[in-house]
Amino acid sequence: MSPILEVNDLTVTFPGGIQAVRGVSYQVSRGEVLGIVGESGSGKSVTSLAVMGLLPKNAVISGSVRLHGRELLGMDEDELVRVRGKAISMIFQDPLSAFTPVYTIGDQLAEAVRIHQKVGKDKAFKRAIELLDLVGIPHPTVRAKAFPHEFSGGMRQRAMIAMAIANDPDLLICDEPTTALDVTIQAQILDVLKTAQRETGAGIVMITHDLGVIAGMADRVLVMYAGRPVEEGRVDDIYYRPRMPYTMGLLASIPRVDGAEGPLVPIEGAPPSPKNLPPGCPFAPRCPMRIDACEQEEPPLVTIGDGRHVACIRSREIEHKNLSSTDVYPVPVIPPSDIQRVPREQRAKVLELDNLVRHYPLMKGAVFKRRVGTVHAVDGISFDIVEGETLALVGESGCGKTTTLQQIMQLEPPQDGRIVVLGKDSAKLDKASRKALRRDLQIVFQDPMAALDPRMPVGDIVAEPLRAHGQKNVSAKVVELLELVGLAAEHAERYPQHFSGGQRQRIGIARALALEPKVLVLDEPVSALDVSIQAGVINLLEELKNRLGLSYLFVAHDLAVVRHLADRVAVMYLGRIAEIGTVENVYDRPAHPYTQALLSAIPLPDPEMERTRKRIILEGDLPSPADPPSGCRFRTRCPKFARLSEHERRRCVEEEPVVIKLANAVDHGAACHYAEEIEVIPASDDLEEK
Repeated sequence: MSPILEVNDLTVTFPGGIQAVRGVSYQVSRGEVLGIVGESGSGKSVTSLAVMGLLPKNAVISGSVRLHGRELLGMDEDELVRVRGKAISMIFQDPLSAFTPVYTIGDQLAEAVRIHQKVGKDKAFKRAIELLDLVGIPHPTVRAKAFPHEFSGGMRQRAMIAMAIANDPDLLICDEPTTALDVTIQAQILDVLKTAQRETGAGIVMITHDLGVIAGMADRVLVMYAGRPVEEGRVDDIYYRPRMPYTMGLLASIPRVDGAEGPLVPIEGAPPSPKNLPPGCPFAPRCPMRIDACEQEEPPLVTIGDGRHVACIRSREIEHKNLSSTDVYPVPVIPPSDIQRVPREQRAKVLELDNLVRHYPLMKGAVFKRRVGTVHAVDGISFDIVEGETLALVGESGCGKTTTLQQIMQLEPPQDGRIVVLGKDSAKLDKASRKALRRDLQIVFQDPMAALDPRMPVGDIVAEPLRAHGQKNVSAKVVELLELVGLAAEHAERYPQHFSGGQRQRIGIARALALEPKVLVLDEPVSALDVSIQAGVINLLEELKNRLGLSYLFVAHDLAVVRHLADRVAVMYLGRIAEIGTVENVYDRPAHPYTQALLSAIPLPDPEMERTRKRIILEGDLPSPADPPSGCRFRTRCPKFARLSEHERRRCVEEEPVVIKLANAVDHGAACHYAEEIEVIPASDDLEEK
């Protein structure tokens, strides 16, 4: 079968001689999924934009891009417009910015149909409704008349997919289509993409940094680094038999939700800037297998087998010696914590929440405002954390995780309930005691760049809390803190913009540790990082906890990261705790249908497992916290609810469940009238053995 898309020696150069893409070649056939993976800055998205003809005019593009044998590079813009959306379509990473905010979703879908098909407005709008129904938008006739801002993130992404398949294209390019979505919505989107492919028979180019998504979707994988391909092959070959140290490092650094233990294996350093590529192999400065020859000449992409290509002079050695990722990358050793040997019930509580409530008034009116409802952001949650323990708060966006953090960090009387930090009730603190307690309660934010003042050198940023609390000998303490988080003393003179994302997050951690706190609140501390950089920060947090005896409250939506870092986990849904217990109990034997759906939705970086496992796909989006369902808040999306008898359903509708300890469980409770422990994650197998 002749390929739909043929890309040959594609090169993209921006002003200043910056080569963002350097000689990319690949093919995509009908019905095939090609996954393109790599760290930020590897050239993945620039490649796709070059194929679509969407790069700015100052970009110099060379090579060849053929769609059904027709050359796209250099094509007249009017002709290219007729091709885009008809024969080739793109699904963008941020659907909100991709839609026009002043037109309804239905009108924009109808416009995409009418540009390429000679149909009237009514017929095009009817087709728009059919497309919304196809991608799983509830009440498509009503929703077609809504504006983009009235859709949730998952619904906008589904509408974007509907627009992309409106004219039955032969090729879909998906640029990080699930990056900003909750794992349950991600599962829905991936399911919709598979449906779209079945309906259109299109080939798909899936661009993502999530190797779990690629394992379940792709037929072939192209790994990019520093603007060019470094390995290509069938998905099973890439995952089970990688031949490039960079690919091996990416796979070893992935946190796995299926029970793999031990520290993650980070790739040291950061990707090079396309403006200052090192001599020889661009990966050599970070490669544990580098030799002198690696720095003399950049290795070409050569064929090493049926459909396998690799750019590494030591690939044959890796194959012949059957080297695994752990053979190539040394596994970090994290010393165990002494405090964790003490039974949990004998350790002091450092943080306790008892029936915490936070409601917000829902107001209406521009001039004369009136209250029209109440947003139940946090609606009565209870948990505690002891010395040397990590508790993770997980759940979808809008479940109340961030509001809970805000209530804790404010150290002020809550609306209802109690917050006790290190034995002190926040409702009884005066100004002086509140400031003193802040020394022991610090936070690490999600976005390290936004959390660091770009006008201040790193040394001053780390020293700021020390000076605020009147400490002396600040300079020596700053050097000690930077070295503690793996940075050098000379970094104190640089500014935040001179550091990589992972290094900036380490600076944020150093600042949080400056006052030697006992409790550290971690608000999505690794979600903005590449998986290779993320692994190093996760290991650092684990090492600091063990060495300094810290306790963590860790908020995250990535349940694979939570499994590596947390001791206990609390699953939140619509302002309430659905399930709580040790990580082993909750992950291996989830009892609440919501937890089961969350865990089953997480993609595993294992193609064989992904092909055989069953997922629990939740229907619809999270209900509004301003109007939560009666009784069990999860019942409107609960897959178990549909299987219950009429009598059992009535209980779910009328009676709100509370967290009840499960039978035969030391530390495991669920807020479900019909809780049942089941296994949803297949047992872990070593990737290297395959």
